Amino acid sequence: VQLQASGGGFVQAGGSLRLSCAASGRTFSSYVMGWFRQAPGKEREFVAAITTSGGTTYYADSLKGRFTISRDNAKNMLYLQMNSLKPEDTAVYYCAARPRTIVAVITDMYEYWGQGTLVTVSS
Repeated sequence: VQLQASGGGFVQAGGSLRLSCAASGRTFSSYVMGWFRQAPGKEREFVAAITTSGGTTYYADSLKGRFTISRDNAKNMLYLQMNSLKPEDTAVYYCAARPRTIVAVITDMYEYWGQGTLVTVSS
């Protein structure tokens, strides 16, 4: 599967952004999907993940209540709605796919990655 992330940009603190990830191929619905982010000088970290059906979602503890992951299997699309953004949310955001049914929060457990989209939050 090939992934293309988009929707990043520049936003003021307190604002919102919606990231999208377009997936190619006919087996999107069989992949667990995740969002990760990497801030300058830091390691890539888990943001959120969603099961193949979209019925269950998982979030990094620090992001619960502000970020929402969702997917549309009919359109081969993954989304990340980000609200109440903070300067510390500034990072490159990556979508990733895992051809398994068990959700993972570790980068090494995902096999396919998009190119990343930059989110910059100003104070």
